[in-house]
Amino acid sequence: MPAFVTPYAVAFADVIADARLDAAAIDRQFADFLATWDGSPELRAFLVNPSIAAAQKVEILDKLNVELGMQTVLRNLLAVLIGNARIASVAEVAAGWRRIEQERSGVQPAEIITARELTKTERDHLAAEVTRLAGSKIDATFKLDEAILGGTVVRIGSTVYDGSVKGRLERLRGTLTGDQ
Repeated sequence: MPAFVTPYAVAFADVIADARLDAAAIDRQFADFLATWDGSPELRAFLVNPSIAAAQKVEILDKLNVELGMQTVLRNLLAVLIGNARIASVAEVAAGWRRIEQERSGVQPAEIITARELTKTERDHLAAEVTRLAGSKIDATFKLDEAILGGTVVRIGSTVYDGSVKGRLERLRGTLTGDQ
């Protein structure tokens, strides 16, 4: 992630907080823009092209905004990214802003890795247990990794809870060989 991403993300979060805007609505609008960005190689190529004037790019952004209906604060962020030749990193800025919003609202990201697909009920139960473990709200993402053989690996921030069969076997091997 480029070093300039965090200052943009923090400034955007501060503007939203100061204006008491609905972050969830802005998040949906940002997601709509990113879907358009991801779905249109022509748009990306146009907006990142250094030979095209920023004013022309902002005109296209404003035409696109008629369709997307972004709030002024989001439109302005995108225009600033365009003006500073940083629009190619718009997805990273969005991800940084989302992380800041989660931190400020007391939500921790949690990655839950399982060896098999879980039912919705199993996911909900596991997410509730991880919430209890974290001691705060979580934003759970589930991943499948058959290499762990069974059980679950949970990452909350920089802390890893390894309850996988593979992890248990590795710890047992370390105990038996003295390589703890």
